[in-house]
Amino acid sequence: MTMTKDRFGGLLFLLLCLTYGYYAGDIPMLPRDEFEPFNAQTMPNWLAGLGIFLSLLMIFSKGSSSVKNEPLLAANVGIMLGLLSFTFLLSLALPWFGFPVTTSLFLIASYRLLGERRPKMLLLSSVPFALALWLLLTQVLEVYIAPARLALW
Repeated sequence: MTMTKDRFGGLLFLLLCLTYGYYAGDIPMLPRDEFEPFNAQTMPNWLAGLGIFLSLLMIFSKGSSSVKNEPLLAANVGIMLGLLSFTFLLSLALPWFGFPVTTSLFLIASYRLLGERRPKMLLLSSVPFALALWLLLTQVLEVYIAPARLALW
């Protein structure tokens, strides 16, 4: 069995689901809730089980013959590592610059890494999305997002 991009993705997804399922047991429940048919741990456990099943299916499936399965060595691992590093930088910059600014910069950098070069497209595909998501979270869903520590305005 050769390691393809699909199988590698399935392995990563399997690792994520196993970790999620492990930590689902740490979700606190109300007293006597463990005997109920549906409690705070039920949905996370089912999601972890479904994810494990689907990732195993992805790992051990042969794939269709019409789709070319690229080997892992031909995969663009640099882009994957770049996106992971951008995500890490997002988590560091978020408390300092705030959600809209940091998310917009993250999306612009990610789109650039993925090959988009037009400045107008970069701005129009990132800034409105970040602002709309911020408004949805703070105004509609009433999720508290701490303001930026550094005031840019």
